[in-house]
Amino acid sequence: MIQYVNALLASEDPTITHHWLLPETAEIVYGGLASVIVVGALIKFAGPAIKKSFNARTEKIQKELDDAAAAKVNADSDAKNIRAALGDIAGERARMLAEADTQAAAVLTEGRTRIVAEVAELEAKAETDLSAARGRSSDELRAEISMLAALATPVVVEATLTDQTKNDLIEAFITSVGAAR
Repeated sequence: MIQYVNALLASEDPTITHHWLLPETAEIVYGGLASVIVVGALIKFAGPAIKKSFNARTEKIQKELDDAAAAKVNADSDAKNIRAALGDIAGERARMLAEADTQAAAVLTEGRTRIVAEVAELEAKAETDLSAARGRSSDELRAEISMLAALATPVVVEATLTDQTKNDLIEAFITSVGAAR
């Protein structure tokens, strides 16, 4: 009986198997069927969702690539426009500088001409003023000399005329008046 109990216990003990590496045959069958059912259900139900998510991810990545390509094209065209605008700016700058140089030369020439004319006008006016001043000075000097001569004449005449000189002058006057008749 002890052997029977040991055999009964051994058949019910899950730690005791027929092989040290492989599980029992029923476990292989049931485990295999369960695995096939689970994998089949995953393929049937989860497969389309996974495929859909992969397709969505692929579309998203493709869209990002397309957007990046379009952004690159836009950036290239913007860069081309900026380079063209810079070229236009350089040309416009050169034109404006040339125009400014021309205007500066015209203003300088006009200024020199105006200054030469003003200098000639001022010289002529100065010459006229100098001539007028000479004339006034000369007239004033003559008037001063005349006044001084008028003041000095009686004093000089009285100091230099003697009675004899006075008589001689009167006689000469009378003679000249008589001879003139």
